[in-house]
Amino acid sequence: MSDTEETPEVQPQAEDDMPSDLMSALKEVLKRARAHDGLAIGLHAACKALDKRAAHLCVLAEDCTEAAYTRLVEALCQSHGIDLIKVPERLKLGEWVGLGSYDSAGNVKKMVACSCAVVKDYGESSKALTMVLEHFQRS
Repeated sequence: MSDTEETPEVQPQAEDDMPSDLMSALKEVLKRARAHDGLAIGLHAACKALDKRAAHLCVLAEDCTEAAYTRLVEALCQSHGIDLIKVPERLKLGEWVGLGSYDSAGNVKKMVACSCAVVKDYGESSKALTMVLEHFQRS
């Protein structure tokens, strides 16, 4: 390369765009928490994290069939001051926390439902996390 040629500027990678709604922001937060091993999935693991006050955020499926399950998680969140957010479907929550299995083409082979997940570590900061945290500050 000669001295007169300019080296092409490397464009910085674009920051993640602001999610369009709360559920897409929550999906991104759960994905990042899963990557940093910061999720507790299922009733047993979630209750342990909630009881130890190691949780930052609890996600509960609205279509959970066990009323006692729902009451227990809601009571633990309320008594320990942990933010609780509800999602409409257990299958979607299972997909978001990585419980599904996919084939080589990326198609869903089997999806496992999840009624409760707890975020113990958010991982890195993002616009999605900011959006979720602002939701709790407003309410």
